[in-house]
Amino acid sequence: MAPDRVQNLILGLRGADYLHVGGGVPRAHPSHRAMKNRKLKFGIGVGIILAVVGWEAVSGFQQSKTYYVTVNELTQGQAARHRVRVGGTVEPGSVERRAGKLTFRLAQDAKSIPVTYVGTDTLPDTFKGGAQAIIDGDYLSSGEFQAEKIQAKCASKYQAAPASPAGGASSPKVAGLGQ
Repeated sequence: MAPDRVQNLILGLRGADYLHVGGGVPRAHPSHRAMKNRKLKFGIGVGIILAVVGWEAVSGFQQSKTYYVTVNELTQGQAARHRVRVGGTVEPGSVERRAGKLTFRLAQDAKSIPVTYVGTDTLPDTFKGGAQAIIDGDYLSSGEFQAEKIQAKCASKYQAAPASPAGGASSPKVAGLGQ
């Protein structure tokens, strides 16, 4: 048996898979190197895609986290804040709609902030003067709040029905169709 063949058998290599040139170490066949390169490139591509998806998930989570503050807490700082959620009461008579822009004042106790909302979302029916509201957006250094989202609370929708005046049990009222 030829010495090259003996060396390949000792190394556990098949003759068709590897080339043995000269007296050196057997080298991989060119088709095997191309296959390894393709696998390496595929692995790198998958790694890059997973890294980008992971980065987007983390950054999206960070942006969606907003601290709920009151009007008093927001006005005490007087500094501009990016991406903040504020809760308060819509001042009665302050809601104005002009040319696709909504302005109002959000108040708590004696303090209030002017709010501007230019958005495409339909505002809830419960959004009016005196309603509790949560606004989400940016507080500018000028003291104005630019809202991106508005949510109006309405606790009265979830209150129990009043008892009947006669002291007896009140019958439930169920609206029928067409009534």
